[in-house]
Amino acid sequence: MIGPLVVSLISISKGKEGRLSKIGVRDSKMLSRKKREFLFDEITSLAEQVKVYKISNIEIDRAMTAGVSLNGLEALNFARMIDSLEGHPKKIFLDSPDVVQNKFGIRVCLFSKRTMTVEGSPGVSNPGMNDSEIITLVSEHKADSRYPVVSGASIIAKVTRDYEIDRISDEIGIDVGSGYPSDSKTVNAIKNNLKHEKLGKYIRNRWKTMEIIRQSRIEEFFS
Repeated sequence: MIGPLVVSLISISKGKEGRLSKIGVRDSKMLSRKKREFLFDEITSLAEQVKVYKISNIEIDRAMTAGVSLNGLEALNFARMIDSLEGHPKKIFLDSPDVVQNKFGIRVCLFSKRTMTVEGSPGVSNPGMNDSEIITLVSEHKADSRYPVVSGASIIAKVTRDYEIDRISDEIGIDVGSGYPSDSKTVNAIKNNLKHEKLGKYIRNRWKTMEIIRQSRIEEFFS
């Protein structure tokens, strides 16, 4: 409900991949904030490349107003990060937000300038390319709980977002909690400060929960 959607990509050599599990890397949602922050530095030192992009609440609102889904916005920015990678990775693992997991992978392929094939979806790649030039894309729902390299990227993204939410709270002088709609502190902070100009700069106005909050305030006004 508040702040950016943060996406991240890490590139790591096959020889170092196994070390991620050894240092305790797993799905960021299963780790405490202190543990995630510790692992953030460890992952950064192990990875060859780390890419992070913050999709602002303004970008999200504009996309949703234009009829672009959140999954589509994520796919676009996943593709941008893949395109910005140096070198030529052999395989990329994606955490698909779409339960039809290959559908999301195909979207990323279509947005990307790289030549890729989605594992389990034949015919997506360019048939004129040599096999050695084609990147294999593995797109799986909840991949962050299966692949340490995806878990590592999720930790980088989560820590970055936590710091961003801290910055927002400090800037506006209101504790906005985690910024998620499941957090009662976040919901109450918005309910009690709907006209707060500084907070308004960071709200995702097209979020369903925001519509419910505004509707409830209208009903209270007329009751």
